[in-house]
Amino acid sequence: MFVLDSRLQQDTLPMGDLPLCRVLLSNDANYPWFILVPRRADISEVFQLEVADQQQLWRETTELAQLLQATFKADKMNVAALGNVVSQLHMHVIVRRRDDVAWPAPVWGKHPARPYTGEEIAVIREQLRGAFQHDPRFVQADV
Repeated sequence: MFVLDSRLQQDTLPMGDLPLCRVLLSNDANYPWFILVPRRADISEVFQLEVADQQQLWRETTELAQLLQATFKADKMNVAALGNVVSQLHMHVIVRRRDDVAWPAPVWGKHPARPYTGEEIAVIREQLRGAFQHDPRFVQADV
């Protein structure tokens, strides 16, 4: 049974679900930073997924990155699966812009997280709804 790691629960906001992955927003308004978590139990590495799920993870990662790049006008998309702190498999999909606070350095540990306001979260939810408007597979999280 899939259970989201408590650290991901604590540091993110649920945005919705794709066929395989839960879509989360890191609660750091310094960057549009999304996290995809395959809804599979006890998985810490991509290669532990069934082949079909590996392929679906990459499809969802690619689709999300493309939508975010267009929606947030990214200069560069950072995509990574690290898992050194949170071992549950999760894919970071981070919008980077030349004017963000850490550019061009990595986002980790550079600046304190700035939590989103309720209004900012509502705007991002609406942007996601627009980005996924033609994809019936995306189910937006209840607010």
